[in-house]
Amino acid sequence: MTDLSTQAGATPPVSPDDLRASAAAALLASNRRRRSIRRWIAIGTLPLALAALLFVGKILSMYAFAHQSITAYVADDYAGSEASARGQEFLNWFEPYKAPFNVGTALAGAEKLPEARGKLEESLDLATGLEVCTVRINLGLVLERMGDAARADGDGAAAAEFYGEALTLTTETPEECNSEEAQEQSSDPDRDMQQSKEDLEDRLKQKQQNEQQPPPEEQQEQEPQPSEEKLEELEKKLEQGTQERDQQQGDDGGGSGTDKPWSVSYTHLRAHET
Repeated sequence: MTDLSTQAGATPPVSPDDLRASAAAALLASNRRRRSIRRWIAIGTLPLALAALLFVGKILSMYAFAHQSITAYVADDYAGSEASARGQEFLNWFEPYKAPFNVGTALAGAEKLPEARGKLEESLDLATGLEVCTVRINLGLVLERMGDAARADGDGAAAAEFYGEALTLTTETPEECNSEEAQEQSSDPDRDMQQSKEDLEDRLKQKQQNEQQPPPEEQQEQEPQPSEEKLEELEKKLEQGTQERDQQQGDDGGGSGTDKPWSVSYTHLRAHET
């Protein structure tokens, strides 16, 4: 008899070895797909991981540079403080006002006032909220120093202008800067921000008033000092007059002569000349 299993169209039986081989191939393909997925996930998340690493590194470097800048400033090493503060400028995404603020403060300590003013004005443009409080105070102090320097150079008009700018800057300080929160965020919490602001305003008002006072009226120009010949002539005439009065007073039984009136005028002229 003919085996029905061998008839045309019948599926041949699968051996156990073939089944195991097929299962192994399927498992291998699945593993390859998983590895490929993991690879692409790793590639996709690599930029995020690098960004996070850079972010953390930037935070740490900002604190390091800030600490170095503060330490140098307290030690009156203003050049070192400035150098450390400039290290904060690179890729400063958060609190961007701090780098120019610290640089400007260090420059002010070194009496580089125009440069300090520029940096602090840059910081004020970048500051927001309560960040502007300390910036305004330091910028006002720099403008006050610039006014003092102009006054020392004899430029009263420039001094008054600087004092006026500083006074406007401080009087326009937001009311929020008088809060406890602003005091806690101050770059120098040991100093009272409100008191510092009021003291600055009082000084600026007094200095501005002093510079705006009209100069004292110039003394009228005195007559030129008489020549030696003229003095001798006047002295002779005075002696002659004195002798005549003495003679007349002697005849009348009178006393002595009076002071020379020209000597008072001469002394005044000499004092005016000096």
